[in-house]
Amino acid sequence: MVAILQFLGTNCEYDMEYAFSLLKAPTQIVWHKETSLPKDTKLVVIPGGFSYGDYLRSGAIARFSPIMQSVIEFANNGGYVLGICNGFQILLESGLLPGAMKRNTNLHFISKTCAIKVINNENIFLKKFQKDEVARIPIAHADGNYYIDTQGLQQLEQNGQILLEYVENPNGSVRNIAGICNAQKNVFGLMPHPERAVEKVLGEDVGLKMLEGFLEIL
Repeated sequence: MVAILQFLGTNCEYDMEYAFSLLKAPTQIVWHKETSLPKDTKLVVIPGGFSYGDYLRSGAIARFSPIMQSVIEFANNGGYVLGICNGFQILLESGLLPGAMKRNTNLHFISKTCAIKVINNENIFLKKFQKDEVARIPIAHADGNYYIDTQGLQQLEQNGQILLEYVENPNGSVRNIAGICNAQKNVFGLMPHPERAVEKVLGEDVGLKMLEGFLEIL
C-alpha cells in the first residue's frame, strides 16, 4: 500500500495516485488530520503543491499536521518515505532530511523540464537507473534552492546521500543538488516531479522508472 498524504493546498496527490495505478500498485490518499497511517502502508508519499499556501515557509506548517508524527515514527522504524517538491520541503522542515530550502536565486517561480543526473543508484528509489544517467523531468517551484552548510554537505557526500543533481542549475541549489536521501536510505526527497513524466503523451515517461524501484516492497 502506498499512502499518499493530502494537505490543504496539496495539488499533486491525484497525479501521484495515477502514476502508481500505471504500476498496478494499491494506493490510499490520507488526509493530513488523520493520526495514523493505514495498517498495510509500505511507502508514504508526500506529494507536491502548496501546503497551507506556503505560509511562513514552504512546509513549515504542514510539518505540524497530525499525520506527520506517524510519518516520522514510520520513517524512524525503517519505513520508506518519498517527498516530492513541497513534500521534500516538508521532510526538511520535519528533520527527516538535512538542510533547508531557500527562494530560487532569480526570485521567480520556475516551471520547466530539466535534465537531472543520477549521482547515486545504490538505493531502492533509483536502482533502475545507471550512475550518471541523465533524465528529463519537470520542475515547478519558487523555493527550490537547496542549502546545507559545509559540514553537512561533506556528510551527504561521504554517505552517498546526494542522489540527483541538475545538469544546469535552475535555482541556485548547493552543488546543483536536486534530490537527497537520509543516511539509512529509506527517506527520499527531490524537487523534480516524476509523477508528471509517466507517459510519452506528457513528453517523458522516465518518472515511472523512478517509482518502479519501490515495487519490490509493495
